[in-house]
Amino acid sequence: MTTTAAEVTTPPGAPEQKSRSKVRGGGLGRYILIRFLLIFPTVFILVTLVFLLMRTIGDPITASLGGRLNAEQLQERIHAAGYDRPVIVQYVEYLGQIFTGNFGTTISDNRPISTVLLTYGGATLELAVYALIVAFIVGIPLGMLAAYLRDRWPDAVLRVLAILFYATPVFFAGLLLKLVFGVWLGVLPIAGRATTSTELQMQLLPNKTGIYLIDALQIGDPAIIGDVLSHAVLPAIALGLLTAGVFLRLVRTNVIGTLSADYVDAARSRGVSEFRLVRKHAYKPALIPIITVIGLQIALLLGGAVLTETTFEWKGLGFMLAQYLSARDFVAVQGIVALLAVIVAITNFIVDIVAALIDPRVRY
Repeated sequence: MTTTAAEVTTPPGAPEQKSRSKVRGGGLGRYILIRFLLIFPTVFILVTLVFLLMRTIGDPITASLGGRLNAEQLQERIHAAGYDRPVIVQYVEYLGQIFTGNFGTTISDNRPISTVLLTYGGATLELAVYALIVAFIVGIPLGMLAAYLRDRWPDAVLRVLAILFYATPVFFAGLLLKLVFGVWLGVLPIAGRATTSTELQMQLLPNKTGIYLIDALQIGDPAIIGDVLSHAVLPAIALGLLTAGVFLRLVRTNVIGTLSADYVDAARSRGVSEFRLVRKHAYKPALIPIITVIGLQIALLLGGAVLTETTFEWKGLGFMLAQYLSARDFVAVQGIVALLAVIVAITNFIVDIVAALIDPRVRY
C-alpha cells in the first residue's frame, strides 16, 4: 500500500487540531470584541450619572458664581452657556462634546478642561504607578509569607495587617506618615512633588512631560532625581498600602489553593520543601487573580488619589478635583470625572485582555 505526500505531511488528527485552534482563536477574538464593546455602555452610564447628579444642584453658573454676580449678570452667563435650555438638550450637546474630546471650560478660572487634564494628568498617573509598585512590593511577598506560614501566628498577624491596610483611610495614613517621617524624624518631605528649584529647572525643558521622574531623568542630575523620588515616597506608601492589603489576601488565598493541587502533592511526596513549593509551584498561578483585579484597583487608586494628593499637596487631577469642588465649579468636576471614567474603562479592557492571554479559562 503506497502513501501519498499529503498523507505524510498531514498526520492523522490534523483537521481536528486545526479546528480546535480556530475555536480557541475565535474564543479569544470574541472575548476581545465583547470586552471592547462593553467600554461604550460603561462610559455612557458613568457620564450620564455624573451629568444628572451635577444637574440636581441647579445650573453650574449659579452654583459657582451665585455669591459674586448680581441676578442680571447671572442670567447673562447662564444664557450664554446654554444652561437655561431643557436638560435633555444640554445632555445631548454634552455627549456630542465628549465624543469630540471637548470636556468644556471651567467656570472658576475659565480654562479648557482638556488643558487641565493635560497639565495635571501626568502627576496622577505618576502617583498611581508609584502606588502600584508599593502594592506589589508589599502585598505579594507578604501574601506568599502568609501562605507559607498558614494557620500560625504570623499568618494571623499578616491577615490583620491586610485588613488594616485596606480599612485605614488614605488621608489618615498620609497624616501619620507625615507626622512620623516628616516631623518627628525629618527624613522625607511632606508636601509637593519637588522643591521649587527643581520645578523651575523642569519648566525649562523643551520636551517636558509633566511626569517629574521622566523630566528629572532628562536633566540627568542625580540630586534632582533624588529630590523627585524623595517627594514621592510618602504619597506612594499612603496610597499603595490600600491596594497592598487586597494583594496580600489574594496571593495568600490562591497560593494556599494551589498548594492543595495534585501536582503539588506529587512534588511534596518527592521531598520538595514547602518553601520551594510556594516559590516555584504556587507563585505564578497566584498572580493570575492579581492581574484580573488590577483594573478594579486602578479605579480604587484614582479614587484614593483625591485624598492622597490633597493631603500631600501633590498637584494632580485629584488635587484639582478637590479645588474645583471647593469652588463649586461643577463643570470642571464633571469633565474630570468623565475622563477618569474613560481611563478606568480602558484600563479594565487592557487588563482583561492580558488576563485572557495568560489564563485561557478567563475568556470562556
